[in-house]
Amino acid sequence: MSRIGKLPVAIPAGVEVKIEDGNVITVKGPKGTLTRKLVDEMSVKVEGTEVVVTRPNDLKRNKSLHGLTRTLIFNMVEGVTNGYKKVLEINGVGYRAAKAGNKLTLTLGYSHPVEMVDPDGITTTVEGNKITVAGIDKEKVGQFAAEIRTKRPPEPYKGKGIKYETETIRRKVGKTGKK
Repeated sequence: MSRIGKLPVAIPAGVEVKIEDGNVITVKGPKGTLTRKLVDEMSVKVEGTEVVVTRPNDLKRNKSLHGLTRTLIFNMVEGVTNGYKKVLEINGVGYRAAKAGNKLTLTLGYSHPVEMVDPDGITTTVEGNKITVAGIDKEKVGQFAAEIRTKRPPEPYKGKGIKYETETIRRKVGKTGKK
């Protein structure tokens, strides 16, 4: 039995979970609504204030999907109640971020500023050298934060670039001159 898959997902007060035919799950909460099509093999049931996921047999594919399905449902419930956020840090002389409307403008040492538009359901805020990406869908928040980071990933010699707040950069020693 999957250790994660067999755990029921608790539904907090103010959150409504609907399962339609075709394993389409809709989670409504105070922060918004999320809908996702789950794998047909898994059976998902709402029992009281819990969502229970069961698998039909012990095939390797079904074992793998069991924990995944439960975690996707948990992330949806967590997203509509608390939301998700990722914080990015900009390090480097002259590296800046600015926000105008739903457009994020990054000055990262290129000959031109890099402009990024917030996707639906995602908001970005800039405070000094920190960019906060927030939303209710964990997958979209992580993806957009990763896209921002790819514009100038941190380099190992001086640590310049965009990194996650919790990320540590493994520093390298530069060249030493010949004597």
